[in-house]
Amino acid sequence: MRKRLLIAGCFLLLGASPAVAEAPLTAGDHIGYTMNAKERVKTPLIWQIELIDERDQSTEVIELNEFGYQPGNTVQRDELVVFAKQLAEAIDTPMRNPTINKDGVITPGQARVILAEEELVDTLFNATFLDSQIPLPIYVTEPTVSEKQLEGIDLYEIGAFTTYFNPNVAGRSENIRLSAGSIQDFVLGPGDQFSFNQVVGERTIERGYKEAKEIVNKEFVMGVGGGICQTSSTLYNAVEEAGLEMVERITHSKDIGYVPAGRDATVSWGGPDFKFKNPHSHPVIIRTEVSLERGEITVSVHSSHRITP
Repeated sequence: MRKRLLIAGCFLLLGASPAVAEAPLTAGDHIGYTMNAKERVKTPLIWQIELIDERDQSTEVIELNEFGYQPGNTVQRDELVVFAKQLAEAIDTPMRNPTINKDGVITPGQARVILAEEELVDTLFNATFLDSQIPLPIYVTEPTVSEKQLEGIDLYEIGAFTTYFNPNVAGRSENIRLSAGSIQDFVLGPGDQFSFNQVVGERTIERGYKEAKEIVNKEFVMGVGGGICQTSSTLYNAVEEAGLEMVERITHSKDIGYVPAGRDATVSWGGPDFKFKNPHSHPVIIRTEVSLERGEITVSVHSSHRITP
């Protein structure tokens, strides 16, 4: 489904009032005016555009002068690109399917909302002084799983794996707990793809992550979020047993100990990611359990259907 944001244009003119022209100016033009057989359209001194979000009717007025426009000068496209990116950060929302916890409590899903940044830039750059409303493309994708499909989703355990850690290393243990919590009860519909970095998010002090040892260029160094690769590696072994399809996986540059050699999945923010997708014809749900007393993490994958080898 596509939703559209409307942009209403207004401006102050140098000279005569605007009139319909055969070849109207665009924001990217340098020319001072256009004309038809009878009259001219003067270049505006101040070119304002009101952004109207149809979802809640909120508005924001911008001036193309702030993006390099002035009579005789074009709008700077690179500045529009920066603006579109900032606007997208406020609009874009990742899709999340509804989910259900072990107690049967359902959390509603949310649609994926994406502002098409390049289309917005093209629309503004090619806007004319005569445009009163311009659609801004916003694309909405509904969740791929309904709440009804959650019935019995944890009936069968189709994959599971457990690894162990030293619970006396507080920072590392806390990082494992936090990252495991981020993937708890995550539901993938048929064909859905999972990205560890996208789901878990950036590992920062502000989000509760601690400094702990991590591997960088074959060496152990201290870093915020150290230890989360144990979560991603445990997840890898569980989802592989569940028959999920690997999309991206990179192993560590040295032996890590908590899984057999070659059975790990390294991740880092802005670097390697662990991705997989659900090739089955039905949804699956990921469950995690972390014991800070016993020093263990278990990741399991469940479904309403048994998986045939």
